[in-house]
Order: sequence, then C-alpha cells, then structure tokens
Amino acid sequence: MANLDWSQCPAVESIPGKRSGAWVFRNTRTPVSVVFDNLEAGATVDEVMDWFHLKREQVAAVPNSRRGVLMRRL
Repeated sequence: MANLDWSQCPAVESIPGKRSGAWVFRNTRTPVSVVFDNLEAGATVDEVMDWFHLKREQVAAVPNSRRGVLMRRL
C-alpha cells in the first residue's frame, strides 16, 4: 500500500506523528491498510466497519487502485 498515491482521496489523511505517517481514515487512527488486510483475510465489510468504527461512506471512498477486493464485498 505504501506505493499507492492516496493524496487525492478526501477520505484519508497522512499526518507525521499520527500512526507514523501512515494513511489513515480522516479523523481516525485507523490505517487504510487494515480494511484491505481484513477483507483479503475473509472479513466482511460490515465486520471491518464494526471492528474499526468506520462508516460505509469512508470505506467506499477509497481510491480505485484497491477497490476490486472492496467492491466484491459492498
């Protein structure tokens, strides 16, 4: 995920000192990578949203570069 350009996605942010600058969902400390890691491991979108206190709009707003796995689950 480090090689993806998340800078154009309004749903995420990277702030030095917050989760070591990892891309996280805006106004959270939840790394974007945790959504995909859990989906790829077999979790449902609803489970991920519940576990990490995310809204469907946040999850659906991620860039197309990793949406294949996400769209199969929404």
